[in-house]
Amino acid sequence: MKFEILLQGKLHTVEFENTPSGPVFTLDGKPLAADALELSPGVYSILLEGRSHEVRVSPAPGGGLKLQSGEHEFSAEISDPRAWRGRRHGTFETEGRQQILAPMPGKVVRVLAQAGDRVEAGQGLLVVEAMKMQNEIRSPKGGVVERLAVKEGQAVNAGDVLAVVG
Repeated sequence: MKFEILLQGKLHTVEFENTPSGPVFTLDGKPLAADALELSPGVYSILLEGRSHEVRVSPAPGGGLKLQSGEHEFSAEISDPRAWRGRRHGTFETEGRQQILAPMPGKVVRVLAQAGDRVEAGQGLLVVEAMKMQNEIRSPKGGVVERLAVKEGQAVNAGDVLAVVG
């Protein structure tokens, strides 16, 4: 898969290939030691050249994306329409069936949607309390809640499947 990314006014070509030995990335034609994992909708853990970064991705006013990593903020535009699809609410959503995973250990304190409910991208599905903070877990896409795998009061571990949205 090939993307053209306009990052801070400079055009870059990023290529990604999923091989049997793992993902292979190139940046502007040069091999790049990288890996990425979506922690929750819009939050990614990215490993670049042995350094770990947490990156938050959100829509930017006027189109494009806003990327935040630590104290740094960048603007970007991705030209491959299959990778990001703008929606009428100005959010970007994931395609296909999505498993929503617990980002950290905690306890389900509120269920906001049930199996069979139609949800919009970014709509709250449930609330998980972790480290005395309540975190709303949102749908990464518009669709139907196919399965709700937890109930109120249930303890969850990081990575547990909370729901499936298709």
